[in-house]
Amino acid sequence: MHEGEANKEETLENIKQNISFSGPNLWILACAILIASVGLNMNSTAVVIGAMLISPLMGPIVASGFALGVFDFKLLKRALKNLFIATIVSLAVSTVYFYLSPFKTAQSELLSRTSPNIYDVLIAFFGGLAGVIAVTRKEKAIQSQV
Repeated sequence: MHEGEANKEETLENIKQNISFSGPNLWILACAILIASVGLNMNSTAVVIGAMLISPLMGPIVASGFALGVFDFKLLKRALKNLFIATIVSLAVSTVYFYLSPFKTAQSELLSRTSPNIYDVLIAFFGGLAGVIAVTRKEKAIQSQV
């Protein structure tokens, strides 16, 4: 597992580059939220997953976990601040969308996200573990800088 592992400085620099929410990242986030909202209205799992793939929210989430893991509280503060900004933007965009949307009936896709179970916890845990492995690999660190 240690073979091909990026050093801490490379990993930290890669993570820091993906934290900020300004300019293009805010617009990408707004678009991802609108796509997810339409997917929830259409009751389409594929559209919701597509929105998750383009959403830049993973930057501050991964940075928060990494900062906790290495006890970098300055990075944690910055990551949580950007996650808070992203959350406010997400809530504002989705609120405006659902207020203006003519579809007012809650679909099963939306309702399924309001009652998580143990499987959702397992998916989040193993997804996070895969994210940690991906972020700390040298191959990923080199590719993202190219």
